[in-house]
Amino acid sequence: MKRHLHLLLIDPQNDFCDLPEAYCPPDPAGNGNLAPALPVAGAHADLLRTAQVIRDGAAGIAGISVTLDSHHRIDIAHPAFWQAGDGGAVAPFTPISAADVRTGRYAPRKPAAMARALSYLDTLEAAGRYQLMVWPVHCEIGSWGHNVHADVRAAYNHWEETTLRSVHKVIKGTNPWTEHYSAVLAEVPDPQDKSTQLNTDFLAHLGQAERIYIAGQAGSHCVKATVEDIARQFGSARRNKLVLLTDCMSPVAGFEAQQQAFLAAMAEQGVRLATAAEASIELADNA
Repeated sequence: MKRHLHLLLIDPQNDFCDLPEAYCPPDPAGNGNLAPALPVAGAHADLLRTAQVIRDGAAGIAGISVTLDSHHRIDIAHPAFWQAGDGGAVAPFTPISAADVRTGRYAPRKPAAMARALSYLDTLEAAGRYQLMVWPVHCEIGSWGHNVHADVRAAYNHWEETTLRSVHKVIKGTNPWTEHYSAVLAEVPDPQDKSTQLNTDFLAHLGQAERIYIAGQAGSHCVKATVEDIARQFGSARRNKLVLLTDCMSPVAGFEAQQQAFLAAMAEQGVRLATAAEASIELADNA
């Protein structure tokens, strides 16, 4: 009997890929070629392997879900939101704490945003999972960087046309007042915005699967946060559904230890670690 084997691809988007030149088209605005905003070393190779898993295992894949990091340009985790105490720009990869804001080291460029920004930072830091990081503008809605890696999209498009099923797409990150690493729950949910709250529909969709193979970017951030939240919601009885494809994800530079700790913690909780080759064989055997 055919088993319900699912593939979950977390943020397999151009902006997170260390793409070779051939994958970077000319900028229509005349500024050379487009380039990924936040490339993760190894991501392009990861996603080529992921695309091969889809091609090799297509007949055995019951469903595919793709999460899409989706941001506005003005976002609490983007440079344009902030300024230094002297009015200067805040560079990407700058961490900002609530204490930094209270002492005047950094401030929102819009003074009216101060109270909400401080409330956010306090709540974020109390949760203990992340400190606010100012990232380069990335996965801006409507941009080339928001698009799915070309090989992955071609592979799942062929799966869609062959099976007459649609890839299930999950948008996250559109609320500019909270970071949203996890596709299941924003770092600080907004009670007025359902898109930031626990995504029970997505969890129910995944819960139908007997096994969920997981790949994507980055292993130190969005993969980590998403899988941690799924594992928490699934509980000990269902965590063994999850399979992390360790050669289909890479960490943001400087966060290698976080990815390794995440993989070790998940393995301890009953999540399986596997390779793309192993997944391809299992999916093909399910045809």
